[in-house]
Amino acid sequence: MLISLAPILPPSLKKLLLALPEDVQAGLEEIRIREERPLEIGFGGAGFAFVTPQGDLAADAGQAYRPGREECRALLELLTNHSVYTFEEELRRGYITIAGGHRVGLAGRTVLEHGGVKLIRDVGSFNIRLARELPGAARPVLPHLMDPAARSVHHTLIIAPPQAGKTTLLRDLVRLISRGEWPQPPAAAGFAGGLDGAWRAGGAGGVAAIASQAAGAEAAAERRSGVRLDGDAGGGGYGAVASGLSADGAVRVAVASGLSARVPAAPAAPFAGDSGVLPGWPARKVAVVDERSELAACVKGVPRFDLGPRTDVMDGCPKAEGMMMMIRSLSPDVLAVDEIGRREDAAAVQEAAHAGIRVIATAHGADAADIGRRPALRELLDEALFTRLVVLERRREGRAPLRVCDSAGRTLFAVDAAVAAGRGG
Repeated sequence: MLISLAPILPPSLKKLLLALPEDVQAGLEEIRIREERPLEIGFGGAGFAFVTPQGDLAADAGQAYRPGREECRALLELLTNHSVYTFEEELRRGYITIAGGHRVGLAGRTVLEHGGVKLIRDVGSFNIRLARELPGAARPVLPHLMDPAARSVHHTLIIAPPQAGKTTLLRDLVRLISRGEWPQPPAAAGFAGGLDGAWRAGGAGGVAAIASQAAGAEAAAERRSGVRLDGDAGGGGYGAVASGLSADGAVRVAVASGLSARVPAAPAAPFAGDSGVLPGWPARKVAVVDERSELAACVKGVPRFDLGPRTDVMDGCPKAEGMMMMIRSLSPDVLAVDEIGRREDAAAVQEAAHAGIRVIATAHGADAADIGRRPALRELLDEALFTRLVVLERRREGRAPLRVCDSAGRTLFAVDAAVAAGRGG
């Protein structure tokens, strides 16, 4: 990963960072370079350390290497291709996105114009946040976001604090949907909030038999996927069920949690082949608005991350404007956007939804109650526009607790999800 940063690092800093242990390099998330202050790195989900002049790690800031003015000046020159003034917009916003999707945050003295920030000069702090792909990160989650009626994805909002993995998750959702890789849902997905009525029943085997099959199917799904399903979240478990016969003869099972699913008494394989992909669900056209060039890592308009074959990217464009442009000109089935929060973002999301386009978005926050304190997002939550909420907690040792909820906040699925070893949003 450090090799991709080589073009923007001054030789002295490059030498120090390449001397770091290989496992630390592999888990790098942030490199914090502060003029005349200790060189710091973040790695492994929650760890941080200072870097000594020998390239070792230290907890004591007094042992750390301290980059000088010339190194910081050289770093800024390399970041801006020796033309600082052509990066005036990036300097106004406080970050520069470089090839590979890595984002470099900047701090220094601001220059004001008409009461607003015109640019940052005398830059004295750089935070290099590393971006990584994690193919497959969204595979355990996507079955619980799928809408059988539309054979597409529910309107979904991913909620997470910074560096919890929301951008990584969004990127992989886009890739899977664009490729048409709709994962086969667990057999008991109806209990866990997945596809309701995925199977047709072949007869009634009694309440106890149905409960036993549901529990066994869930256990099998857990063994295959390595994740925990919330089938008995209501406290009654699969013993606390009631059944009824629907018009087509399928057995309807209600669990204590209030969720329900139709479960076959004698299940047959409902999916063709061994690919684990649900047939009959088409690959969808996906439009990505990538204001910060993080989702796609475009270089001269071409994505460097794999977002699938049916994905179009509007790079470096303000979110609200970009969403409207995509709606008008590219006829997407699904619109993906990172870090919404302003009123104009919410209005564009509403416009897309009213146009029949499914929306997947992310927002900074701890949970739905947290983002509900922001007026623009509260309006979207109040009207239940997002029928699925994915809540990611801050990472711990490379894993992030994840919940999928419905628009009322009921938990449908929970798992400790693997997330990228680099920054994930």
